[in-house]
Amino acid sequence: MYSKQIIRSLNTRPDHISQEQKNALDENGFYAVENVLTPEECATMAQAFEDIIASEKDQGGHEVHIEPGARRISNIFNKSDAFDKCLEIPEVLAASNYLLGEFKVHGANLRDPNKGFGHQDYHTDVHKKFADDWWVLNAVVAFDDITLENGPTRVVPGSHKWVPINVPVVNQGDWEPDDVPADLKSDVPEDLSAAHPQEIFVTAKAGSVVLMNSSLWHSGTLKHSDAPRRVLHLTYTRRDLPQQLTQIDYLTPELYERMSPEHRYLLEIEAQDNSGQILRQPKREQAGWWN
Repeated sequence: MYSKQIIRSLNTRPDHISQEQKNALDENGFYAVENVLTPEECATMAQAFEDIIASEKDQGGHEVHIEPGARRISNIFNKSDAFDKCLEIPEVLAASNYLLGEFKVHGANLRDPNKGFGHQDYHTDVHKKFADDWWVLNAVVAFDDITLENGPTRVVPGSHKWVPINVPVVNQGDWEPDDVPADLKSDVPEDLSAAHPQEIFVTAKAGSVVLMNSSLWHSGTLKHSDAPRRVLHLTYTRRDLPQQLTQIDYLTPELYERMSPEHRYLLEIEAQDNSGQILRQPKREQAGWWN
């Protein structure tokens, strides 16, 4: 199997990313698409979010990151089938294939900041070794309207071409950042929490997806209202790179049986040898249910 074959099987066509959108991703580092989910699908996913949060409470997101002041959930596909549809959004798959080539799921995290919280320092999600060394695409799938009042993402258009900054520890691996070249030092703000002169705030209607090169400078912003801003950060990475959450480490029988061969490929919970023989080799002893 390979990525273009997989996404074709999932009804993704070349025109699910237009030339204008390719240009936006190349030049600005992001763009948005409306109506990728129906209102009913948004409501179902939002309710699943609430059900899991009610169970996990302040430990939500513990598999990857617990964020004070925000409701988070990780390892979502093992916890509900409500989000399975998000693995088949053609616009996301087409953008991932365009940016990354051969790709797989990197992570899938739900997030909703609490009122009075949510502001983050500017950061890039991943590093890069050279210009146009793209590692991750972030698809921000909105279950609620993202407004100026409920903590929209802020971005600096074109900054994916600049140096990586403030990469989260969870995504660093063994990477050691290089010294910033002298001619680029003026581009890096002294205060990564402060407003950037070129920043814009990304708003979107429920059911939309914001597609973003994860090398783009971006951050969450302060939530001023009580209105929920529940989103899924579904990230894809190149197949030669590690996942943020190693899906096979958390694999359950229910998830494996529920997933199609295409889904298993995207989640990297099933491998094949050169002859096409299926290999099922979970890394945890607990996952030995298939032996």
